[in-house]
Amino acid sequence: MFELLTNYSDLIIEGFINTLIASVIALIASLILGGLVGIFQTLDNKVLAKIGDIYVEFFRNIPLLIIVMFFYVVIPLYGMDITGFQSGIIGLTLYTSAFIADVVRSGIDAVPEGQKEAAISQGMTYVQTMQYVVLPQAVKIVIPPLGNQFINLVKNSSILAMVAGLDLMYYGDLIASETFNTLGTYTMIAGMYLVITVPLTLLVSYIEKRLAQQDVR
Repeated sequence: MFELLTNYSDLIIEGFINTLIASVIALIASLILGGLVGIFQTLDNKVLAKIGDIYVEFFRNIPLLIIVMFFYVVIPLYGMDITGFQSGIIGLTLYTSAFIADVVRSGIDAVPEGQKEAAISQGMTYVQTMQYVVLPQAVKIVIPPLGNQFINLVKNSSILAMVAGLDLMYYGDLIASETFNTLGTYTMIAGMYLVITVPLTLLVSYIEKRLAQQDVR
């Protein structure tokens, strides 16, 4: 395995960096999109709430691979050129945002209705109530499950290998096909993913403990 690291260090580093870039971009985009959809689901406006519900149910129940392949294979047929890397990020964003939306909705719903009503009775607008009363409490509730979704996103980024996305898994397949050392190659690639996911797991665990301590106080 150390020989593989030495001989194919350039490919491994490039794949590692591409995996990080894809994960970070998809993370930020899915957090924004999922947050908005999650808020839509909690609105009194039935049309927006229904749109949010349909979005979540649609993308949450479709395999990630199908979403990615749709943008990689189908969309280019209609004149829009999308690389495997880009289609992977779009697919990861749409797929992950559906789960994040569900987390955000649950967090908002967990805030007691009486607090919302009290804020409105004090003359706050809906936006002010969300900004100063609901969302600060909801954030504490959703941080741990959001962390788990981010970890899942990093692992799901291996889907880029299916569309020549130049990620860790893509180069792992390439190295394995050249060396026929499948055990060493995929053990090495698994270790590279652990380099990303283990610190994230520890960070999520730390945040959970900190929030629990604050609740006790």
